[in-house]
Amino acid sequence: VQLVESGGGLVRAGGSLRLSCAVSGITFTSDDYTIGWFRQAPGKEREGVSYISLSDGTTYYDDSVKGRFTISSDNVKNTVFLQMNSLKPEDTAVYYCAAEFLGAWSRFSSDEFNYWGQGTQVTVSS
Repeated sequence: VQLVESGGGLVRAGGSLRLSCAVSGITFTSDDYTIGWFRQAPGKEREGVSYISLSDGTTYYDDSVKGRFTISSDNVKNTVFLQMNSLKPEDTAVYYCAAEFLGAWSRFSSDEFNYWGQGTQVTVSS
């Protein structure tokens, strides 16, 4: 399983960015995987932001991004997106996408996901 993130950048507070996570090694229409977005700010632990279950489309959002971020998947392109609106300076972090087989994790935590992308920097200026 390989994941490649893109779409990060520098944006002013209130702006928007769309992150992409291109996934290979997983068949979106048949494999029971969860794709998650995590972020890590300098000096802080990596935290879970959002996930989507490929089998049934179930989504989850951390309270800090609920109502502002939207996760979605494109089964043709094997890509998961994270649309980020109303960005705040506290959203500044390196954003990673990660994958794990649905039955192999019980907590949405970085230590329970085994497949990771290289990360993409998101910087929100005030």
